[in-house]
Amino acid sequence: MQSLLLPVGFALASALSNATATVLQRQEALKVPSSSGLRPGLMLDLLRRPLWLAGIAAVLVAGVCQALALNTGPLAIVQPLFVLELPLALIIASMVMHRRLPRAGWGAVGLVVVGLGIALAALSPTGNRTQVPLDRWVPALAFCGGAVVALSAVALRRPVGRTRAALLGAATAISYALTAALMKSATHILEDEGAAAFFTSWEVYAFAVTGGTALFLLENALQAGPLVASQPALTLGDATLSLLLGVTLYEEHVRTGWWLLPELLGLALITVGVFALARIPLAESLVAAEKTSGASPPQAGQPLP
Repeated sequence: MQSLLLPVGFALASALSNATATVLQRQEALKVPSSSGLRPGLMLDLLRRPLWLAGIAAVLVAGVCQALALNTGPLAIVQPLFVLELPLALIIASMVMHRRLPRAGWGAVGLVVVGLGIALAALSPTGNRTQVPLDRWVPALAFCGGAVVALSAVALRRPVGRTRAALLGAATAISYALTAALMKSATHILEDEGAAAFFTSWEVYAFAVTGGTALFLLENALQAGPLVASQPALTLGDATLSLLLGVTLYEEHVRTGWWLLPELLGLALITVGVFALARIPLAESLVAAEKTSGASPPQAGQPLP
């Protein structure tokens, strides 16, 4: 139990930093022009906004904490803790935007926290393999890469709205889960073999590519439709796939048998809580929902509706 305190602490710090980044980045993403395609110019517009850059700084802090968490603990414990990002983001947003989180929102936060506690206690992940052979990486990379391409291609065929946002959210979740798995391997290479081996390992450049892809897909998912469509796919998809990658790549062990009952109960509570949180007005105000023709985005210093 004591050995898990360090990775859990780093994971919670990372979730808090990511939540802060989410609030900053999502508000800034609403203030730049949107389009019906995956617009590369979106990133250039965002790079000119100081608050979005502050969000990127928070992302970097979160990345360091996440790397430390993955280096010291199982993937199957670290990544599921990131379901707390949405509750934390809404709590931070309520303070930043001077808006109260409704009683139903606090109830949903409680469902997510309790559900996560039940699920992780029942799963009780163990094992912390430090290296993964290439023959295990190949099918994982092929599956994840193919799924991201397929989901993005289908999303582009759909109009702006819930379906498109959900598909891009799922593609983002896969990218984040794969990034975490690659980051875990890279941190162990740095620890065991030194900086030279770290900068010459393919895992380092692979997680840089998948991480950049995840960020790009996330920004487009935020403009594609309401949070209730993209956030559940992102939150639940990342946690679930990370758990599977931990078991298949890193030989981490989770409890099965009758333990599946509390695990499913925990997952159900998390799902209900995430959907409830994504539906509250405070959450919806952080994403581009439906913009009317000729409507202009809120200007800096102007309150969101």
